[in-house]
Amino acid sequence: MSLHIRGNHDKRLKKGDKAVRTISKEELKELYHKDFPLWAEINLELLREKAYDLVDWENLLEEIEDMARSDLWACVSQLARILEHMYKWDNLRKYTKGGEKLGGLSWIRSVEYARVEIRSLFRRHPSLSKKLPEYIELAWEDAVDRIILWLRDIKKEELIKDIPKNCPYTYEEAMTRDLRKEIKP
Repeated sequence: MSLHIRGNHDKRLKKGDKAVRTISKEELKELYHKDFPLWAEINLELLREKAYDLVDWENLLEEIEDMARSDLWACVSQLARILEHMYKWDNLRKYTKGGEKLGGLSWIRSVEYARVEIRSLFRRHPSLSKKLPEYIELAWEDAVDRIILWLRDIKKEELIKDIPKNCPYTYEEAMTRDLRKEIKP
């Protein structure tokens, strides 16, 4: 199907030799919410045809911004997991089934896996390595939410008041501290 967009400059987008359909810029904006894949396809074709004045720039820019943020939020989520498990390792092991000696060993693996995920994202998107340290307090807030849920699960709500408001760890510590060296034989 060919597509004819009504706007300041009419532009015909060819997609085979099928029927021609006319769509307004307003209808194109509505497609964003109704049929995202078609919206994306049409905007891509508009960009290829250099019909820049017909592109749904508002939604396109929002999508680009969301794409850029999604990997950052993935890093923040992994950093929150590291902070959560470091805090639990330092302060709450005695409340696990394994107790002070054997409790929390799965947290060590979780911290290590989260670091691997972060490093993987850094390899694909190097600029994230400079941005992530700025988000440690936000990651801490997420970690606190998870710690509170865990404390409620184990019926230790009275310990919630002891959780620091500000992150007790530096970014460097979160990314490098070797919890395995802290296992007592």
